[in-house]
Parts: sequence; structure tokens; C-alpha cells
Amino acid sequence: MIGFMICYRKLISPLYGEVCRYYPSCSRYSLEAYQQRGFIIGVALTAWRLVRCNPFSGGGIDDVPVVAHPRFTLSPRGFVRSPHRKA
Repeated sequence: MIGFMICYRKLISPLYGEVCRYYPSCSRYSLEAYQQRGFIIGVALTAWRLVRCNPFSGGGIDDVPVVAHPRFTLSPRGFVRSPHRKA
């Protein structure tokens, strides 16, 4: 899903321009949600964000909620990996 979101951000997202009411954009939020929270919670956070992103919303800054004890680390390219994996 992370690979899909990276491709979406490079190929499709530029066609829309800066139209999102929130910062970061919905596609960036989705990518960060998958990277930081994993697939299942990432899908839920992305769906909730898309429901809130509508013409009646006030918008604003909306970051992915921070986890006190993350179960994942990110590779230099932004992919999720186990924190117990050797470099």
C-alpha cells in the first residue's frame, strides 16, 4: 500500500494541484498513516480523514496521531520494517 501511495503522489496527485483543505494533503496523510501505524489502522485513519475532508469542513493542520510506543521503524525510503531487524 505504501508503494501504491508513493506512485499515486507522483503520478495522480499533481494533476489535482493544491485542493486539500487539510495540511498535510490527504494523500500525504494516508502515506504517513500507513508508515507509522500499519495497514489496518492506516486504512481506518485514511477513511476517517476522507470522510472529514469535505466542503463543509473547516480544514487546518491534521497530523497522524502519534503512538507512544511504535511497533515499527521506517527505512530511509519510508517503508515499514521491524525494529528488531539489523541494519
